[in-house]
Amino acid sequence: MTPEEIFNTMQSLIAEQFALNAEEITMSSSFTDDLGADSVDLVELVMAMEEEFDLDEIQEDDLAQLKTVGDCVKFLSGKLNQ
Repeated sequence: MTPEEIFNTMQSLIAEQFALNAEEITMSSSFTDDLGADSVDLVELVMAMEEEFDLDEIQEDDLAQLKTVGDCVKFLSGKLNQ
């Protein structure tokens, strides 16, 4: 899966989870600052990511590093293309 495909999927997931327009979501969008996510939103998004991308549970240490949509795309790209 290419980073662009991952981003497009993430855009859809985030738009659905946060009730946003997908076009508002960019690689540099910060979950808390730009998208208004709180901790509950982020937990729900992570669960949706795990399901959508068929991942094992994402570790808390990894989650702490995911501040922007781009961080998630990079993380997922590494996981999916091992």
